Amino acid sequence: MSSPRPRSALALDVGRKRIGLAGCDPLGLTVTPLPALARAALEQDLARLLPLVRSRRVELLVVGLPLDATQQPTAQASHCRRYGLRLQGALQQAGLDLPLVWVDEHASSWAAGEGLGLHGDRSGRLDSAAAALLLEQWLREGPDPESRPS
Repeated sequence: MSSPRPRSALALDVGRKRIGLAGCDPLGLTVTPLPALARAALEQDLARLLPLVRSRRVELLVVGLPLDATQQPTAQASHCRRYGLRLQGALQQAGLDLPLVWVDEHASSWAAGEGLGLHGDRSGRLDSAAAALLLEQWLREGPDPESRPS
């Protein structure tokens, strides 16, 4: 895969209790972990995510999809896919038509915990560090939604 066109993106590491968040600038130069979001009903999540998406002028959503070592979806993968699609639809209803891309998040939480000494963290810092790794991966490898076959 080739690198995607840089743009302001929001990465989500979707978990059952928290959503790790990370954003990047429009040029894709700086990836910043953002405060994690304690999960609630989608409507409540949207109420907290919408101001963030608007203030950061997000142009794309990157959602981690947990695949196993053989690249097969895990049980959590269907949950993440469903959440990403529901969030994309809710943002569209709010007037924001954002493309959505999936990134293999296999071992991203482990890598974030290992690299930053955050194993066992329950504050959300680990989740957002994992989201930052997902966003960095997307900036390097894509996929770019404009280059996908229709």
